[in-house]
Amino acid sequence: MDFELFKTLRQAKGNCKKLVYRRIVSHLPHLFVITLILCYSPKILSFTISDIRNLLHDHASAVLVSSTLLTILATLYIMSRPRKIYLVDIATFKPSDKHMTTRAATIEQFAQCSNFTEESLTFQRKMLERAGLGEATYFPISLVTRPVNMCLATARDEAEIVIFGVVSEIFRKTGVAADDIGVLVVNSSLFSPTPSYTSMIVNRYKLRTNIITYNLGGMGCSAGLIAVDLAKSLLKVHPNTYALVVSTENITLNGYMGNNRSMLVTNTLFRMGGAAILLSNHWSDRRRAKYQLIHTVRIHKGADDQSYTCITQEEDADGKVGVSLSKDLMTVAGEALKTNITTLGPLVLPMSEQLLFLATIIMRKIFKMNVKAYIPDFKLAFEHFCIHAGGRAVLDGLEKSLKLSPWHMEPSRMTLYRWGNTSSSSLWYELSYCESKGRIKKGDRVWMIGLGSGFKCNSTVWRALRSVDSAQKNAWSDDIDKFPVHVPKLVPIDF
Repeated sequence: MDFELFKTLRQAKGNCKKLVYRRIVSHLPHLFVITLILCYSPKILSFTISDIRNLLHDHASAVLVSSTLLTILATLYIMSRPRKIYLVDIATFKPSDKHMTTRAATIEQFAQCSNFTEESLTFQRKMLERAGLGEATYFPISLVTRPVNMCLATARDEAEIVIFGVVSEIFRKTGVAADDIGVLVVNSSLFSPTPSYTSMIVNRYKLRTNIITYNLGGMGCSAGLIAVDLAKSLLKVHPNTYALVVSTENITLNGYMGNNRSMLVTNTLFRMGGAAILLSNHWSDRRRAKYQLIHTVRIHKGADDQSYTCITQEEDADGKVGVSLSKDLMTVAGEALKTNITTLGPLVLPMSEQLLFLATIIMRKIFKMNVKAYIPDFKLAFEHFCIHAGGRAVLDGLEKSLKLSPWHMEPSRMTLYRWGNTSSSSLWYELSYCESKGRIKKGDRVWMIGLGSGFKCNSTVWRALRSVDSAQKNAWSDDIDKFPVHVPKLVPIDF
């Protein structure tokens, strides 16, 4: 048995053990009550009213002690149960028209910078035509003015426009007061100002002095789900509070003005955007919340050198800073997703799918049979898929790997087309798309997949607690009827 097989089987075995343990522990109180009922129900059913009166009279102290003990046990059981985490609402940022740019306007702006060679401009023009972005995406003012104004002041302006926009919107939509926020988590990978993003929000909205804040930087496009996972962990131990999660990326200081092809790709993909998500552990919020958080799975492949170096911020030969994308990116992303699926699968897939997956591993690895690896049908576990809109090639690869239909991929493709790659916030634009299309029905399950530098692949699973009204206001509301649009499938160019 080779090392890869041993590693895969050991991981599958560990996941199965965890799953069985969780099921047993979660149902232990029910098993105890059922056992008591089966043992004593014949005797209890034979009791008459006089028998009960005599029992209470003759054994009053024993009945009192037993009742007290049962009350204590019931209280301890209720207190020890994991707190349910609810997603109350989402706010996604829609920039004003002065931020809008077309593909032609983008190239014209790049040409005015005088930093790009004709070859680099031609490459970026071709990338824009093939990247899957439409004619109405958004740049910060710093990148659409002439000359381009990339400095700390304009970066702060962009941050404040996006963050204050979505935070004000989430407060308006939910009616939650700023004083009610007990946990604040903000993620932005490439721009980390001082004072921090969290301090900017605390100062603007005068949040309370004992608020718990975390500012996540350098964690890539998958950081939004990391922020949700962190907020979940904090809500598990801090009762009756709200957690505000804000996901964004700052573009101003991260436009690349050099001629390295692997760094030029980001100019054609990344755009302005952000989202705010309000989470709650108040039991009373279940009635108005949209979703309940069911699972979070985080995978980090940074121990592998190829994974670690596939997305890096660095200087080119001329000292220009940019984000370099390796040609190994798709391979690395596929391996990270495979590891994530191995962990998530036993938690969500029907047993039949799990057995088929295990059977193909045994046939391929042990018996050396030439059979195609079985990809579980995740459509049996989820109604909706929100896959990070990192680029058209990423979406094409995941659509094929997971055997998803165009309908399932529509939220991700339309998000890329309408907003571009907004980094960690893209998943929330995708979920908002599903809501605006009236697709979210009570009981539906949503799988979010975040991919990012490091290399990381993170998943969250949500269950809809109610059908979401498509008429509610979000970033898509003004032109949702124009979608979906047809995006030609062009062959991507080599970089």
